[in-house]
Amino acid sequence: MKTKDLVIGALIAGAYFALTLVLAPISYGPIQFRVSEALTLLPLLFPQAVPGLFIGCLLANFFGGYGPIDIVCGSAATLIAAVITYLIGKYIKARVPRLVLGAIPPVIVNALIIGAMLTFVELNRFEASLFYVIGAQIFISQAGVLYIIGIPLVLALEKANQKYAFAK
Repeated sequence: MKTKDLVIGALIAGAYFALTLVLAPISYGPIQFRVSEALTLLPLLFPQAVPGLFIGCLLANFFGGYGPIDIVCGSAATLIAAVITYLIGKYIKARVPRLVLGAIPPVIVNALIIGAMLTFVELNRFEASLFYVIGAQIFISQAGVLYIIGIPLVLALEKANQKYAFAK
């Protein structure tokens, strides 16, 4: 692995971790707006984002208050979504479909996994009716973050990369 790859992954991990902690009041819980999730579109541009996002999320979830279940489930959700997003970027080259479809895995995966985890944490058991509510809240917040912040971020990075070629 090249030093540049390690640096890109580490920068992404650090950015995810820092954004989550700085915005902690809105980053954790059944109703959350985790701005750092905008970075989950970065696997469309950088394969190094996959481990970076996983490590950043893993570190951030140590401070989330839900303990080992969040460290495992939350980090796994981010890793699964990042891998799927990377694969979308690898096989879909048309810009608009790549961006629109690339945002779907983090939205769906987090709504399902984090929705189920938070339902279990809140009730100490799984109950479908609460899962639907929490899952919908996670779905809406994820979609907002990814489509309002994430897509413009990726577009800006693509433009900067064309101008400066910093990730090539």
